[in-house]
Amino acid sequence: MSTTYVIGTAGHVDHGKSTLVERLTGIDPDRLAEEKEREMTIDLGFAWLTLPGGQPVGIVDVPGHRDFIENMLAGVGGIDAALFVVAADEGVMPQTREHLAILDLLAVQGGVVALTKVDLVEDDEWLELVIAEVEEVMAGTVLGGAPIVPVSARTGEGLEALVAALDEALGQRPPRPDLGRPRLPIDRVFSMSGFGTVVTGTLVDGSIAVGDQVEIQPGGLKARVRGVQSHKTTLEVAWPGSRVALNLAGVDVADLKRGEVVAAPGTLAGSTLIDVHFRHLPDAGRPLKHNAEVKCFVGAAEVVAHVRLLGVQQLAPGESGWLQLRLSQPVALDKGDRFILRYPSPGQTIGGGEVVDAHPPHRWRRFKPDIIERLETLAAGTPDELVEQALDASVAGLSVAELAGQTSMSQDEAAQALDVLLDEGRALLVGDDRVFSRGAWGRVTTAMRQVLTTYHADYPLRAGMPREELRSRIRLDARVFTAVVDTAVRLGDVAIEGGGSWLRLPEHEIVLTGAQQAQADALLGTFAANPTAPPSLKEAAAQVGDEMLQMLLTRGDLTAVSNDVVFESGVYREMVEVVRAHLAEHGSITVAQARDVFGTSRKYVLALLEHLDQIGITKRVGDERVLGRAGQDG
Repeated sequence: MSTTYVIGTAGHVDHGKSTLVERLTGIDPDRLAEEKEREMTIDLGFAWLTLPGGQPVGIVDVPGHRDFIENMLAGVGGIDAALFVVAADEGVMPQTREHLAILDLLAVQGGVVALTKVDLVEDDEWLELVIAEVEEVMAGTVLGGAPIVPVSARTGEGLEALVAALDEALGQRPPRPDLGRPRLPIDRVFSMSGFGTVVTGTLVDGSIAVGDQVEIQPGGLKARVRGVQSHKTTLEVAWPGSRVALNLAGVDVADLKRGEVVAAPGTLAGSTLIDVHFRHLPDAGRPLKHNAEVKCFVGAAEVVAHVRLLGVQQLAPGESGWLQLRLSQPVALDKGDRFILRYPSPGQTIGGGEVVDAHPPHRWRRFKPDIIERLETLAAGTPDELVEQALDASVAGLSVAELAGQTSMSQDEAAQALDVLLDEGRALLVGDDRVFSRGAWGRVTTAMRQVLTTYHADYPLRAGMPREELRSRIRLDARVFTAVVDTAVRLGDVAIEGGGSWLRLPEHEIVLTGAQQAQADALLGTFAANPTAPPSLKEAAAQVGDEMLQMLLTRGDLTAVSNDVVFESGVYREMVEVVRAHLAEHGSITVAQARDVFGTSRKYVLALLEHLDQIGITKRVGDERVLGRAGQDG
């Protein structure tokens, strides 16, 4: 699985975000003619680079102008870190503060501050004052303590240090979890000649592969993934956290719009009523009142909503509380999603928070303590959700005892919560005592299949990958790996060969090209011409290559009886029966007698008889062979 990150720019208009992105990546993120004409970012732009640590990073470049703040909100919901831009010649400005508040409300996990345009500042004391101001403004937010790197996109000063700071900020991040519920909030829809409908977004909660059936929510339109790209590279599978372009079959561009979500069928639905925990910004200006009209931004979606205050008459700036939002049209979202609220006119960001219930059963009465208690429990997590979170974080499954320890529950409580997950299909029993969440199981089987896919591509003539090699590649201990393989075979994710010595994809078949088939036929012809004195293993490998020879041995065309002697398998079986018959009639056979029977040299019959000794058909007594246990049973 490839670890991929997405960073988003943020900061005041004309502080150099797009220019910096272009200098870092070589890609101009301003794609609209109006943007180039006005020299101002209006809508989302996209670029990418590879950090020194090897991580591919997508960049979402957002508008800084207050008139386009709502376009900015469509791009920052799925980012892993912020590239926060402050111009050294101007310092902190209004949208600097608003963008920072938005990042804080969305709980974006840190980032790096680029202090741009340092080439325009000649006074070191001024630069120190700007840095001190930035540090003060960032304190107590998600960017508190973030590195501040002075840079100039014009001269190149500080760019290397900036990339190193981004590399360090992202290098210790765990990859986005694969929960088996892929969601791609659509931030752009367009058509490409020869391809058709394409949507882009940041993939969360699961992976998407070519050929997958998907739904576009809300609305439930069906589509099939015809192609996947990330950073203009064609992929078979896109992983959580990736900036992704999906080529969708079965839908037209006119059917789709920004804010809709591409999801696995049956995993997501639209909602017009959501319960949320809300943090009111201290500088919101006035209390939030019941039934206030606001704009709600979640994922890439924007929708008008009306506020239902729960438990209080009004919510003062700086306070937090519980809201039920009545949306003017359905939005596809899930528990845990972050959101932003703005007053529509004049436009102002007033706060945001987290969705605690994406599908409440009905409108709540406003002043009922049990409703507040319910919301607090949902925010903390139900027992089955806590168990599922623990399972999602494990790469090797957990036992009930381990779950109890990690969730601070009793074993009985953990077992009851686990029963809920198993009954609902959200968890899977693997072996006798290991339990995987569906997301964790999807990750381990996807990892196995990815390794096997690469192995089959590298060694198309091999029946499968050695079992132990696969285990070492996915880093599971032997006991867990055995249980995982047994379950994966039962569920059809992988298949076994050679009595379990090799593993393969169920769809893997050895298919020879015309030239390869001609090679194989030529070698088998040589064996047919000299049935009891055929080429040695070394000679056969020299004729067709090691991979082809191994394939013929694995497939059963040839049978090796020693490290040097190999027979065509039909001839081998006939020779075994001749030895059996001789022993049945005469009681014993010597090497010299066998040489005369087969009309070949001592080299071949000695290798054959020693092989028969090993598998129990014969038994050596002095210089003679007699029937062994397997020979008597046969």
